[in-house]
Amino acid sequence: MFRRAFLSRFLGLVLGLLSLGLVPAWAQMPQPPEVAARAWLLMDVTSGQVLAAKDPGQPVEPASLTKLMTAYLVFDALRARRLTLEQTLPVSERAWKMPGSRMFIDPRMQVPVEDLIKGMIVQSGNDATVALAEGVGGTVERFVEMMNAQAAALGMSASRFRNPEGLSEPGHTTTAQDLAILATRLLQDFPEYVPYYAIQRYRYPGTPAANDSNRNLLLFRDPTVDGLKTGYTSAAGYCMVTTARRDAPGVGQRRLLSVVLGAASENARAAESQKLLNWGFTAFEAVRLAGPGEALVRTQVWKGKASEVGLGLPQGVVVSVPSGEGRRLQTELLRTEPLVAPLQRGQTVGTLRVRLADGSTVVELPLTVLETVEESGVFGRAWDAIRLWIR
Repeated sequence: MFRRAFLSRFLGLVLGLLSLGLVPAWAQMPQPPEVAARAWLLMDVTSGQVLAAKDPGQPVEPASLTKLMTAYLVFDALRARRLTLEQTLPVSERAWKMPGSRMFIDPRMQVPVEDLIKGMIVQSGNDATVALAEGVGGTVERFVEMMNAQAAALGMSASRFRNPEGLSEPGHTTTAQDLAILATRLLQDFPEYVPYYAIQRYRYPGTPAANDSNRNLLLFRDPTVDGLKTGYTSAAGYCMVTTARRDAPGVGQRRLLSVVLGAASENARAAESQKLLNWGFTAFEAVRLAGPGEALVRTQVWKGKASEVGLGLPQGVVVSVPSGEGRRLQTELLRTEPLVAPLQRGQTVGTLRVRLADGSTVVELPLTVLETVEESGVFGRAWDAIRLWIR
């Protein structure tokens, strides 16, 4: 729970600073390619760093990228056992009559939740989306309230949802940076459901074969791409959130995520997304400074049952740097001194600063306590109090 909350806060802070132009400039920062879109963003999900962006805080219509939030709530309901994949849901008149992309289900059907998920993700079916929204929220209106509450909880401060499917509606807006937060949290919080986004074709038995192909063209062009969602309305233009994983020495698999909003065509959004991903994988390298739960440093604790504690980040520390700079990184630990018990796991007690050889800052991360340290007994506390006074 702490890990998810920390990642949301950290990502929100980085994206917010980026939109204000406050992210430190790297002297050797690779220049991103020209991207033909209204707004775009590229981030390294593995390190949590934004690599480049244009107008990431600009309000835009999300079109069917809205379905990422709908999926987040559906996956949450599955995890909480409020739904099961095998459970069937009715198809209301409202769902059946939805315009736009459809799964082609009708009120005579009782459709399994798993098929509705595939219909929503692969076919971008507005009918499937409404059926799921009604199944989770009871009504579409209640589900939209849940969407906005979840957006606030994730730190998507610029997003307002008016429907679960993404059709144009006044006030239904988001930003590239909010979509990056949502997509990243979806990947991290529900990895067991991410494979649905890599399905190339799907059709519910008995429905027309038309519209059975995933609109994410990169799923057919790039074997490293495994998601995530496309969207289009005349107001939004052609939009796409794309994820890809490629091998990275010393790190394992490294995942990048691109957000491209307002491209001119279906082919253009795929081409611009591919351009960003290829640039990110080649222009930057990932460096692991510490594994999950591994201490960057162990330091003395006063008045505690333990004499020292490990400091680091629970998910480990991976940073993205311009290619070729990984071997010349410099780290600096700025921490509270002295550290006095009690200390709680996850408690922030300082800052990890990572710099390039020229002194430019790559990233600053909160330095946290990796294990809880309780207070010692009265005599131990008294003895350490005397030692601290002498010190």
